[in-house]
Amino acid sequence: MLSDLQTIETVETVEKESIPTLTFAHDEVLTTAEDRARRRHDAERATTLGNAYHNKLGIYFRTADGATKRVNTTIWAADAEHITLKSGALIPLRAVLRFEF
Repeated sequence: MLSDLQTIETVETVEKESIPTLTFAHDEVLTTAEDRARRRHDAERATTLGNAYHNKLGIYFRTADGATKRVNTTIWAADAEHITLKSGALIPLRAVLRFEF
């Protein structure tokens, strides 16, 4: 599935503390309802793992400039609009490409 995102060389890993400085497009990054439903399910699973076991995972997301980025962190909450990271930073769910468990 990573090939769908971009090659690994073009994915920048960022620290969770830098998330608040990033901007996100208002457009949805996933094109199908099936992919969006899978992402929502994975966000809930990631929240459970984060709260119960404090497990970190990789989150691949796209910023407003079209760059694909990755952050390795714990998700504390997820709703229909955002995921909340351990640091308190928010990532719009519409910008999330996938989760890496």
